Amino acid sequence: MADDPLTAFVRTVLGTGVPMIVLSPHLDDAVLSCGALLGWAGRRAPVTVATLFTEAAPPPYTLSARQYLRQTRACDAEQLYADRRAEDRRVLELLGVDWRHVGLVDGLFRRLPRSRPGLGRLAPLLPELEHVYPTYRLHLARGRVSAHDAETLRVAGETIDTLLPARSGGLVLAPLGVGGHADHVLARTAAERSGRRVVYYSEFPYNQTAAADAEFTGRHHLVARSWERDLDRKAELIRGYRTQADALFPGGLIPRVPEVYLLPGSGDTAVSRGPARLRRTRTRTAGGVP
Repeated sequence: MADDPLTAFVRTVLGTGVPMIVLSPHLDDAVLSCGALLGWAGRRAPVTVATLFTEAAPPPYTLSARQYLRQTRACDAEQLYADRRAEDRRVLELLGVDWRHVGLVDGLFRRLPRSRPGLGRLAPLLPELEHVYPTYRLHLARGRVSAHDAETLRVAGETIDTLLPARSGGLVLAPLGVGGHADHVLARTAAERSGRRVVYYSEFPYNQTAAADAEFTGRHHLVARSWERDLDRKAELIRGYRTQADALFPGGLIPRVPEVYLLPGSGDTAVSRGPARLRRTRTRTAGGVP
């Protein structure tokens, strides 16, 4: 039986043993969205999951950050992220793929590069005034990268250059930005600008309730393809992220759904310069869990 277009594409790209990097905004996104493909690809080529936003910051926390900590039953954000890094290492080692924690601060906790002048004693009382994204819904989940994140974007681009030198060929899997989280859009932008061969993945579980960015997918003429191989083990892998699983799946049920990837729609297997056309759904940003 002939391979489906997605399998054929991945076989072609990875068949020579060239490397693949999976650009993961947070410490679970790669496995949530790509866990089945990761295991399959890792048996055929060198695969590295590069997670960008792997650190928190000390208090004072914004209201949105405090709400997230309550969701995950945590009091100390830095300890929570240490636990999350440990979870991520264990799960990716079970999958047999390499990992890299880049060490950027998560958008919920990211402060401005320079304090605003004249804040004085007001800053500890209103920490939102010193954060790049003061609130989750009005700022972090609006689908836009702040101008204050120019250095963060530069580091993300350097990460791709380091892990996948231009002369090596290979493939980048990057998030599509479903749900509009700025950290996801930033990772997508770094991949888009990298000049590498890029396939975009649709973020699960957010793609169950939120639509893709139609402007981005249309501009890059991408088409959604489903991946249904090796899904049986995926729920077990997701449960390995114990600090996040209950908040993401409150009833404990992790649906078995195909993974969705976006390829160039013309049949061209060269560098994708933007995402694909997905079926539109009602847009609803899922929670505040990074």
